[in-house]
Amino acid sequence: MSAMTAAVPFWRAAGMTYIGYSNVCAALVRSCLKEPFKTEVSSREKVHFSLSKWADEKQQKPTWLRNEP
Repeated sequence: MSAMTAAVPFWRAAGMTYIGYSNVCAALVRSCLKEPFKTEVSSREKVHFSLSKWADEKQQKPTWLRNEP
């Protein structure tokens, strides 16, 4: 096994991105919480973001997306 292979994080070796890995970890932590903390953090699992395409060095109109588990 080369030094490069040994340095690969396990989430990358499993074929995941870091964002996917961190989402899985966050969901596990949230599911382990007891009340009243569980209801308090349930509002934080909803994520809103936008994607913008670029054409001719100009930003196009963004598309708003929601990520809810």
